[in-house]
Amino acid sequence: MEIHQLTKSFPPEEKYSMTDQIRRSSRSVCANLVEAYKRRRYRSYFISKLNDSETENAETQVWLEFALACGYLSKEKYDELSGRNNEVAKLILYMLNNPDKFR
Repeated sequence: MEIHQLTKSFPPEEKYSMTDQIRRSSRSVCANLVEAYKRRRYRSYFISKLNDSETENAETQVWLEFALACGYLSKEKYDELSGRNNEVAKLILYMLNNPDKFR
């Protein structure tokens, strides 16, 4: 949600590129995690949706890097969001490496 709020300050010309993309990927991380967890009894489905979540999280990181490079985020805000993104990545990786703990 913080990413969504921050993107409101991005330039209008970014509306259909960076703004939409970073909003979509950051929301997708959460949506895929929920879907994975709801179907956790199906191991292969659980892992598949976790992989999707991991991929979307990585995409979000790339968009954060672009936003920093374009001057849309301060270095401090980038560091904060990137750190939080990295923590999410660690949690997803833990789930991927230990799927049976979530059954």
